[in-house]
Amino acid sequence: MDPSSGIQEPFDLIRLSLSERVFVKLRGDREITGILHAYDGHMNLILSDVEETIMLVDVVDGVAEGEVKVAKRKMEMLFVRGDGVILVSPPSRT
Repeated sequence: MDPSSGIQEPFDLIRLSLSERVFVKLRGDREITGILHAYDGHMNLILSDVEETIMLVDVVDGVAEGEVKVAKRKMEMLFVRGDGVILVSPPSRT
């Protein structure tokens, strides 16, 4: 990683994303976007202005039919427990 950019380890990317909108992929086919306010070493996150997207697959007799439904909801604040976090994507920097 580039020492001149201030990024030397993965948590530096999260630190530089404080107060910015991030994308978070969670277990259970859930994704959220929100403004990152705080995090810790367990990847517990506190986000505001959150939109959650849940992908639901219809299952009939144990066989997935392939139809995916998308449910969305918005929340003012959300605490995300770190053990459910798969990926955190910082905002794109151009």
